[in-house]
This record gives sequence, structure tokens and C-alpha cells, in this order.
Amino acid sequence: MHAPFLSISVGPSPALDPTLLCNLPTRLAAPLCAVLASADGVSSTPIKNPLSFVTTASPNTKQCKDQWPSDNESAFDSPRRPELFVDVPALRRKRIPCSSQAQTHGGVTAAQRLISKFDDEDSDIEAPQAYIADAHSSILETDDDTPLEPEPGKLFVGNLPPRIQRSVIAEFFRQFGPVKDVILIKSQTDPQRNKGYCFVIYGGPTAVSAALKAAELDGVEFHSKNLVVKLDDGRRLKQRNALRKQWLADGKESYPSQWHEEREEASRSFRRLLESNPSNWQHVLVAFENIDKPKRRDFCLLVGYYARRGDKHNARATFERMRGLGIEPTTYAFTSLLHAYTIARDMKGAVACFNQMVEEHVEPTVATYCILISGFAKIRDTECAEYWFQELKNKGLRLNVIVYNAILHAHCKAGSMNRAEALLAEMENEGISLRVETFETMLDGYATTRDETKCLDLFQKMKEAALKPTMYGYGSLINLYTKTGKMTKALEITTMMEAAGVPQNKLTYTMLIKGYVQKDDCASGFAVFEDMLKAGLKPDVITYNVLIAAFCKTKQLERAIGILRRMHKEGVNYTPESFTIIMDAFVKADQLNMATKMLDDMRKAGCPPSRVTYNVLIGGLVQKGQVDKASAMIDQMVLAGIPPDERTYTVIMEGYAHKGEVGTAFEYFKKLKQDGLKADTLTYGALLKGCCKAGRMQSALAVTKEMASAGLSRNIYIYSILLDGWAQRGDVWEASDVMQQMRDDDIMPDVHAYTTFINACCKSGNMEKARETIEEMEKVGIKPNLLTYTTMIKGWASASFPEQAFECFEQMKREGLEPDYVLYSCLLHCLLSRASVAKDTVKSYILTVAEEMSSKGLCVDLDTAVRWEKFLHRAELYPGELTKAVGKVFPPAWISKSQRKESALQAA
Repeated sequence: MHAPFLSISVGPSPALDPTLLCNLPTRLAAPLCAVLASADGVSSTPIKNPLSFVTTASPNTKQCKDQWPSDNESAFDSPRRPELFVDVPALRRKRIPCSSQAQTHGGVTAAQRLISKFDDEDSDIEAPQAYIADAHSSILETDDDTPLEPEPGKLFVGNLPPRIQRSVIAEFFRQFGPVKDVILIKSQTDPQRNKGYCFVIYGGPTAVSAALKAAELDGVEFHSKNLVVKLDDGRRLKQRNALRKQWLADGKESYPSQWHEEREEASRSFRRLLESNPSNWQHVLVAFENIDKPKRRDFCLLVGYYARRGDKHNARATFERMRGLGIEPTTYAFTSLLHAYTIARDMKGAVACFNQMVEEHVEPTVATYCILISGFAKIRDTECAEYWFQELKNKGLRLNVIVYNAILHAHCKAGSMNRAEALLAEMENEGISLRVETFETMLDGYATTRDETKCLDLFQKMKEAALKPTMYGYGSLINLYTKTGKMTKALEITTMMEAAGVPQNKLTYTMLIKGYVQKDDCASGFAVFEDMLKAGLKPDVITYNVLIAAFCKTKQLERAIGILRRMHKEGVNYTPESFTIIMDAFVKADQLNMATKMLDDMRKAGCPPSRVTYNVLIGGLVQKGQVDKASAMIDQMVLAGIPPDERTYTVIMEGYAHKGEVGTAFEYFKKLKQDGLKADTLTYGALLKGCCKAGRMQSALAVTKEMASAGLSRNIYIYSILLDGWAQRGDVWEASDVMQQMRDDDIMPDVHAYTTFINACCKSGNMEKARETIEEMEKVGIKPNLLTYTTMIKGWASASFPEQAFECFEQMKREGLEPDYVLYSCLLHCLLSRASVAKDTVKSYILTVAEEMSSKGLCVDLDTAVRWEKFLHRAELYPGELTKAVGKVFPPAWISKSQRKESALQAA
């Protein structure tokens, strides 16, 4: 299996806090908190996250407050790891090798110089805890009487231009000797600028003499600035060392200054705000900006905050800002950014972030892979989720129940229950104890596939394992029964929930309402809605949309619009679906003007139309034959920033094909391909309909060839269109060839295909072949329907065999089929057309059919009455028995020819 999206480049974007995974499936957010925290060594208590089908409760980060390291311990450099992830690889750290004896240079230990570098309040680089620990030990081992000497060959250079480059400074000072290093102090707010000073260090045996000569440049003009050049006398280092000794003498373990304390207080305020009021993003950003020189922990928290909001762009910007300040990202930082992409459903960006992580030699952890697997599970890409699961196994990392739950969710959502069962058996073989989330994920999968037996067996097994089902488990059973229409059993599950002390939530009520609506029992659905209000639950947009669908189904469109007003009154935000359901009902009721008005109301309500909304309107316009207006609607879609999809183009193509404008249909087919969309079977079917309607069967065959080259096989829908095309031409031989191709492709013709083939036989006058086809249908167990018999009767009528037509009529009634108006009209027209030449033969048939039509209250239209009166005049010179019998099915406003003559004479 190939690696999906491995060649995607990284683009700017924002991130989320992996410790607070609100959107992971089946309540995986709480356990995954521990996984993400372990990615950078922070132990975390799993957060209890009560399940809600509609919204996932945000975890309370206050529960993890006590897990933060102390003020002087970085949360992202702590060596602690949860017990669950003892095999997670340690983070990549760039440590300076330390020997047992401190390396000195000019009387100053390397550790002391390191502390000076990282604790300098003007420095932009923070000292990792491992460095400081080594430095502390070096200071403690240093004799108090050891003199601190300045580093030889080191210069302080001040008053530098703000955007000068290190290479330019090194080139300028190289005239006095070899430059070992230039330490340019960068600005905290703008990495492209410096703070106006640097340190130049000469190397080699002439380092001291070179520094003395360079010190004479004090006051020299350099890029429009008068330089300040002084020898580094070690005074600042002595002052800091004295301060540290004093702190150590007092028994204190850290050396905070007032600036450090203020920064830590600002950092704590930022963290408190994230815990107490994360919804106010303006206050969160202000609190972060108040931190002078934020640490890696602060940046990671902000990346995580953006990720929870699904703001991948700002998460990426924060991540890059951290890197620009010289703070190297850790596994935790990369995992947070990757999580931001998965929440935003941008899996290409997530995989690109993973690739960047690997390229920079930052080791991914189990949490990283778990987030990728869960991300692909959300978009139902089982293949990619399985790929990353296998990659994780190949890495040799220890798998846990959280990872298995993620991959189980992917397969259960896709309905691949065989693979899910195999993974469940694998967990048991590995000795991984199953959690409630594992069972409930499987329950949801069985509910999706409507496998009631396995769902109930697993639910019982869950109880036997002493695991208490949550609202999610009971909800899966309710979902199963509402989908299968077993509302009585669904209500029994709600009773079981109440007995177990598990209260219903908004979604369980919504599922019950939807189940009743699907069974056309809207009254019971409204009763459940009233029970929901009595329980003190406030309906959300999903519940209201189900109610709108119920009113639209019962054609109470005014009450459906009233629900929209109620939503506005209660402050519930509309969704495009809220309006689209009503618009679709207006289209089906042939009230296209009202549907268009709903589009304007939708815009005024601040709810932008979706692609589905436009497709509903376009479909309505095409049904009304207003294809040009429908094509103009596509331009409105593009202006609104909504590109058409395959469904949009297919509906337009069907409209032009129905009008016989095959050329225009092909033009839209080209546009579809130019937009990078992939044509499906329905799209090719629209082209085929146009070609067959216009009689261009060679073009239709060319379409089927292109369809095959696109990797799409012909199904029963495509074959039926081809059969209909040859049937319209009466070409029974080509139609027979199509039927044989269907059998060769292991496609069993259905009743529609057989009826279409019979139509081809009837149009060619081959009624014997049509009769054989009826017999073949009965042999293979396919019963002819009303349309099949109507087609046969038309065929016998066209062949001038009224006796066989009436016999086919009688056979249809023996099969238990009830004739309709079309069949009666067709048969009676056939019999009357033969009445003038075979009156004695067809008279009894005409009387029987006319009497049946009259008894059922069926009347023909005026045009049909005029034609039938001509047949009756040929059969009877004077109005007789036939005229009286057939006259009963004429419309009430009908006036016979003799009556019209009498009226004309009286008027004269």
C-alpha cells in the first residue's frame, strides 16, 4: 500500500492543544490527553468527558493543573512520562556534552558561560533544564576563591544597525585576525532585527592581540553608525556569579530576578485564562502578548488553543513565530500542530506536517500516529487510516487501547465490521484490556450496518465484563432501532436507560423524533419533542431541522417556516440545511417562486447558501424546463465562492438532454472535466439519455467507450438507457445484443430492462419475440408489472390484434394487477379503432372495458372524446349500444355531434 499524501508541501496554518481533544470519535478525547502529554513528557490525568451526541463537552483543564511542573521546570522538557507510555522514545534534545570535570577556559567553566548565555535578560534563547542542571553542579563544584577571568579575544560591539547581518560584522572585524564567532543578539518581537549589540570572539594564538587592535575601532563609523567597541572584562559575569552564590548560600534553588517573576506571573495568567474563559479569544491573545519573551510552553499552549478552535492558519503562524525566535519545536509542538490540521479536516496538511517532523529528526510518538489515524477516520478514509496504523506497528512502538480505538472507529464508520472484529481479537491476544469506549465503538458500527443480533450480543458481553454502558452505548441501540423502524424497542431502550440512571440527551430525543417522522408518524414525533421540552432540554439546530423535515413531509410548509422564526427567537443559529429542506419541499410542490424567495430570506438571515441549496434550485428549474435559468444559477454559485460539483453539472446535462440539445450537454461535460471533477455513472447516464433521445446511437456507444476508459463499468442503469435508445428506433437486434452483454457482465436484467426490450419488440412488430420475453420473465422469477402489460397491449394494438390485446388485459387482472387510466385508454382506443371492421368481434370487449372505466369514475379528456366519436360514427350510423356505453366515460362537459347539430339548427 502506498503512502498517502507523502509528497505534500507544508503550508502556513494554525493549531490545537492535543491535551484537549474535543472532536475525537467515541469519547477518545480524555484518554488521548495522556497520549499527547506523553509526547513531551508531561504526565496528565485522563479527563472524564461525558458523551454528547451533538456536542462534545470540553474537558476541564483544571484537573490537570496540579500536573504542571514548577515555575522553574519546563513542562516540555520534563523527563516524567505516564506509566502507560513507558516505551515512548525520548525526545530529541541537543545537549552539550559534559565531562565529570568542568572544562575551563581562562578560569571560567563552560557551565558558567552557558548559564551566563541563557540567563542573560537580553538574550532571546531559553536554557533547557538539562543545561541549567549541569551548570548548577559545575558552580557548586567550583572553588569560591577561583577568580573569574574574562574570555580572551572577546569584544563587546554596540550601536549596530538594526538589520545588519552576522556575515557583514565578521567580515569587518576579520581585518585584525581570524574571527571565531559572532554572537548577534536578536530582537524578541522581530527576528529580522537585532537589539543593537553583539559579541565578537577572535580565535587562534593571536586572539588577544587581535581583540586589542579591534578595540581601537571604538567610535568608528560603520554603516552610518558610530560603533561602541570594548574589551569584554568579565564584569557582568562576575556580578551574575556573585548573585548566584548568594542565592545558593541562602538555600534557594533558583535565581529569579524581578523580570523573571513578572514573566512567570504573566505566563500563569495566560494559562489561567485558557482554563477559565477560553471562548474569549481576544482576551486570550492579549494575555499571551503580555508575556515578555514567551517560553516554549506558552507557544505550545497557544498552538493548542488555536487547534481546539480549528484555526489551522493561526496555529501554523504561532508555530513559525516560535521557530523564528530560535525556540526549536519538540515532539509535543509538532503533534499539536498536526492535530490542528486534523481538526480542520486538512489531512494533506497533517501528513505534510508529519513529513516535516521526520525531516527535522523529531521522533514521532504513539500520540502522533494516533492523531493521524483518528483524522483519517473522521473523513472516512479507511485505507489511509489503516496505512498509518501499520506504519505505527512497523515502528515497533507499543500499541495501547487508545490507538486500537482510533482504528476501530475508522473501520466501524466505514462499515468494515469484519476488519473491526479482527482488530478486536488482536487486542485480546495482545492482552490489552477492553474499555467501555471500545465496546461502544463496535456497537456504533453494528448499528450503522443494522446488525441487530451482533449489536445485542456485544451489549450483553459488555455487561458481563462489569462495564457500565454510557449514554453513547444506549444511543447506538436507539439509533439501530430507529433506523430499522422498530420504535417500540427504541422506547424500551430509553426505559432501560432511566432504570440504569443514565439520562437522555438532546440527540437521543432527536433520534426518536426522526424515527417517527421516517415512519410517517409525525404526531408521535411531536409528542417526543414535547417530552424533550418537559425534561428541560433546549432543542438545538439538529432537532429543529428534524421538525422542519417533519412539517415539510406532511406538507405543512407554513408551520415549517414558523420553526425558522422560533429558532431565531431562541437564538439558535440557522444552518443551510434549515432553509434547504423547506426549499426542496416548495420545489416538489411545484412552487418554484416560493423556493426562490426562500433563497433571498436565507441570505437576509445571514446564512450563506450551500452547494446543496443551489443544487435543489437548479433541479427545480430543470424540472420546469427552465434550463437556461438553471445554467445562469451556476454563475451565481461561482460568484458566491461555491464551485459547482458533479451533481450540479449532471442535472444541467439532463435538462439539455431532455430538450434534445445534445451539443450543449457535451459542453457542460467538458466544463466538468476542466474543473477537475470526476464524472460518475449518473453523469455519463445524462449524456447517454441525450444521445438516445436524439437518435444518435453511435455517439451513445462512444460515450460508453469513454466511460470504460475512465474505469467505470456499465451497470443496470446504463444498460437500461441503451435498451431504451434502441427500443425507440425499433431495432430489436441491437436491443437483443445489449441484453446479452448484460448477461455476460453477470448483470441480471430487471423488470424495467425486460419491459424496455419488450417495447423494442413491439415497435418492430415482432410480437412473437415479445411474448417469448414475457415467458422468460416468468421462468427467471420476475413478475411483469403494469407498465409491462401496457407496453404489450400497445404492441398488440399497433399490430391490429385486438383479441390478443384484450387477452393480455385479462391475464394482467388474473395476476392481481389493477389497471390504471393509461391502460384503460390504450385498450379502449385499440378496440374502437377496430370496431368499424370487426364490430361483432370487439363489441363485447368494448362494452366490458367501458363499463369498468365508468364504474371507477374514469373520464377521458375532450381530445380523446373527439377521436373516439369518429370511431363510433364509423361503427354505428346512429347512436347505439356502443355509443351509449362509451359515452359514459366522456367528460361531463362533452356535447355529442348530434346535439351540436340540433343546437345549431335551433340557433338558425
